[in-house]
Amino acid sequence: MQIIERNILDYFPSDLELLEKIVAKCHLCDISYQRKHIVFGEGANNARLIIIAEAPGAREDELGKPFVGRSGELLTKMIENAIGIKREDVYISNIIKCRPPNNRNPLNDEAMACLPYLEKQIEIIKPEIILCLGSISFHYLNNSTLSITKARGNIFDYKGIKLIPSFHPSYLLRNPSAKKKSYRDMLLIKSILKDTIAQ
Repeated sequence: MQIIERNILDYFPSDLELLEKIVAKCHLCDISYQRKHIVFGEGANNARLIIIAEAPGAREDELGKPFVGRSGELLTKMIENAIGIKREDVYISNIIKCRPPNNRNPLNDEAMACLPYLEKQIEIIKPEIILCLGSISFHYLNNSTLSITKARGNIFDYKGIKLIPSFHPSYLLRNPSAKKKSYRDMLLIKSILKDTIAQ
């Protein structure tokens, strides 16, 4: 399995549209041959907040957009009602850009092949906060084995950017009792964004 070299980030374009064209032609892992569309990312190129989950699902694969369907509706409510900003003002992406078969979790070689693309997206956008939804995105951006239940409620560091883990909306749909904890995570993000504006 061919894996992208980490220093190739220096050779990626510093433009999201050009980077997306490169990703659209990527076949560094096997699932790239099964996709209908890449799900590169969506939102503001100068977003103060980037939201990252693990992988596209079936509907996302069909439309080429992240977080559609019930999980997307819940995420929009979390962004707009709890954090208090519009969904189009944040940037949303995934660890991998192609849907894994049967919506399984990404394999390590798939994630490692795709991760440099995400790292370049973050480098281009320069957000103040990264919100990791679910343990997989948190693991790959923080190199941590902490479960999401233990990690959430804390602030971590990603190359000088505040990284906040929380529950994935699909988990919240299955476990509504966790919504209060997730809401507190969103309020933490809101307070950080508010504080940086005040400075």
